[in-house]
Amino acid sequence: MAKLAFLGLGVMGGPMAGHLQKAGHDVTVYNRTTAKAEAWVETYGGAMGTTPRAAADGAEFVMACVGNDDDLRSVCLGEDGAFAGMAPGCVFVDHTTVSAAVTSELYAEADALQISFVDAPVSGGQAGAENGQLSIMCGGEVGSFDRALPIMEVYSKICRRLGASGAGQMTKMCNQIAIAGLVQGLSEALHFAQKAGLDGAAVTEVISQGAAGSWQMVNRYETMLADEFEHGFAVDWMRKDLGICLSTGDEIGASLPVTALVDQFYKDVQKLGGGRWDTSSLIKRLNAVG
Repeated sequence: MAKLAFLGLGVMGGPMAGHLQKAGHDVTVYNRTTAKAEAWVETYGGAMGTTPRAAADGAEFVMACVGNDDDLRSVCLGEDGAFAGMAPGCVFVDHTTVSAAVTSELYAEADALQISFVDAPVSGGQAGAENGQLSIMCGGEVGSFDRALPIMEVYSKICRRLGASGAGQMTKMCNQIAIAGLVQGLSEALHFAQKAGLDGAAVTEVISQGAAGSWQMVNRYETMLADEFEHGFAVDWMRKDLGICLSTGDEIGASLPVTALVDQFYKDVQKLGGGRWDTSSLIKRLNAVG
């Protein structure tokens, strides 16, 4: 069992940190909103730090799952940042979905302090975090990954190193690119079924057993047909991620025409007031215009 810190207790981080505490690790948490940290400690035990540095003090591993590039910098750097509280030889594991640029920046900062840095974004949504069944895609040095793997296995169904620093974030971009196209295709199929006067649930039962089947279809068709979009990853966060994908695509010369189009469709959803709806709300846009 290890002494750990976990920074960020949102819908993903809170359950992930909870699994670590339940597994017997000694977990100290930090959250920008103190009330969330207090509630976590009341639920799971462990302890809380008033700053990232305080939470990281004495920890062998520090895990982070925050919102974006700026949030990650704020918990890592500065006088009250986690790096200031970490001793040489410790491992920082970043579960946030961020740009490859900030990963490179923080890897260099950590390396200068003799701190290992593993980029380890996750996929599986809130349900995956709560059930400890996340897919974790990692980048970093082999030794650092190997040391952190037993910790991450507590809340993962698969955890794999894809390459050097940044490879995890690049792989997460692949994940978001694939999801964008899948959800748009599913939205159009269900919209088409409704317009054709078909039973959407019956249609899905049949086509999900063939080549059209996907996780999105199995787990989201019922709520999509019911016009319910309070389940999982929000549109605002998806647009943040797709922005990273498109920007990186420009940098490396990758063509992402469908991703660019779906990003604009999500922009339309935001205009409908759906920034906090989950990503399956693409069908809402089709129903609104069709």
